[in-house]
Amino acid sequence: MQQITSLRNPAVLAAKALRNKKDRDECGLFLCEGEHMVAEAVANVPQSVRQIFVTDGAAERYAAMAAEAPGVQCYVVPTQVLAAITQVKTPQGVAAVVQKPAPAPLGGLGARVVLLENVQDPGNVGTVLRTADAAGFDACVLTPGCADPFSPKALRATMGSVFRVPVAEAEGAVQAVKALARDGYTVVASVLDGEDFFAREPLPEKVCLIVGNEGAGVTPEAAAAAARRYRLPMRGGAESLNAAVAAAIFMYEIAWRR
Repeated sequence: MQQITSLRNPAVLAAKALRNKKDRDECGLFLCEGEHMVAEAVANVPQSVRQIFVTDGAAERYAAMAAEAPGVQCYVVPTQVLAAITQVKTPQGVAAVVQKPAPAPLGGLGARVVLLENVQDPGNVGTVLRTADAAGFDACVLTPGCADPFSPKALRATMGSVFRVPVAEAEGAVQAVKALARDGYTVVASVLDGEDFFAREPLPEKVCLIVGNEGAGVTPEAAAAAARRYRLPMRGGAESLNAAVAAAIFMYEIAWRR
């Protein structure tokens, strides 16, 4: 392990820059923070782990983890250096620089897909990825208006599911809906004025669920392109649910009771 003490070390500055989307996109890298996320990266994509930073007091603890990633550069740094890289007040002693996966192609994504249209909160994007992983969905498609799933907040919300759920990118929701429909998917839109989701007819095996923006919901154009439009009935006084919560209900129902 190489010792680094300076905040101005090139490796430290490069890792710190990955907090910005522009730098992540230009470098094709992102930063994982904390023991759980780094362990998930090492377990799921060891060949993509480029660097691991550990605090000097935790070097022995994480040595075995670092050894699981072939060719990884491992640096021992003071706590304040790791805190500067991660922007976490109390870092867990480890962070990693990981290569971003190539976007998954829209074709051949699997039987169950969730399409996020302009979901802007990174916590919601990350939570949907985590729920998709838990519910057995095969992939997630993002439109350009969505938050970056490789931002620090989104990554923390995925709890490692970002390494298991392929992420595809679409030029727009309508284009994605049409492409998925041609590939045999029944596209279901989550809308406030749709039919009662719990009174639905059985769904076929290949399903794509559209979840829209936190404030505006699914755009009228995307909803019109979908084969079915459903709402979650509200028995109380709330008009709607958080986007990630609504997505979770839809995904579990689709996965377990078509």
